[in-house]
Formats: sequence, structure tokens, C-alpha cells
Amino acid sequence: MLKVIALDLEGTLISNAMSQIPRPGLYAFLEGCKSITDRVVMYTTVKEAIFRNIADLLVSEGTAPKWFSTIEYVNWKGKTKDLRLIPSNEVSSSVLVDDFHIYVHKGQECQWVKIAQFDHPYLDNDSELKVILHRLMSM
Repeated sequence: MLKVIALDLEGTLISNAMSQIPRPGLYAFLEGCKSITDRVVMYTTVKEAIFRNIADLLVSEGTAPKWFSTIEYVNWKGKTKDLRLIPSNEVSSSVLVDDFHIYVHKGQECQWVKIAQFDHPYLDNDSELKVILHRLMSM
């Protein structure tokens, strides 16, 4: 059973921190993650203040649920997203949803849920979040 779903931001949920284009199905994906576990966290290279502005914008536009603006944010340093850095977390019951393998911490590859990068030309019919949600639900 999943206790923590750690989400990447750029290329996973949105285009990037500059253009901030939400990936199709973002709202349903986030709500689906919340239905699987109460603990969904943001694990991104984007600084927290910038992330909070992006989250507030997505919520105000109706492309993300209200709780997304106050989602737990993981502060980290280093080259990889080590799931042990999430406070009060057991690595074995958590996953990282991310589009870049270089951020996966060595030894935690089986906790990585690879998602295709959301990149230009930002297709309206991109269904990757729906696919990944189904995968998470089956874990």
C-alpha cells in the first residue's frame, strides 16, 4: 500500500516553471492521487516560493484542486530525489513520479514511476497522467 506519492513538477505536472502549462488531466490526476493516499508531496527542483505561486495560479484557474496550493513541499539538496529525505517516510511504501531518471536516487529505482515528459508541442490529447494514475492505483 502506498503511503506517500512524491510528485515532480516540471515536465510531469506542468510544462515548466516559465510557461506553466498544465498537463491535460492534472486535476483528476491530483484528486486520484489523494484517493490512493492522504500524503501527496511535491518533490521538485523548483524553489518553494516559485512553486507556491505556480500552485496558486493552477488552483485559481481551476486546473488543480484547492489543496494543491498547500501541498507538503520537500526541501532537498543534492543531485537526486532521495525518498529518505521525506520526513517520517518509509521508502518501501512511497513512490516518486518523475520524468527524468537522473533524479532517481541510487537503490530506489523500484520506487520510481516513470512518466513521459510533457514537452513541446504540449498536446491537448496527452493522456499520460491518466495512464500513470491507473498504474498507481494498481500498486
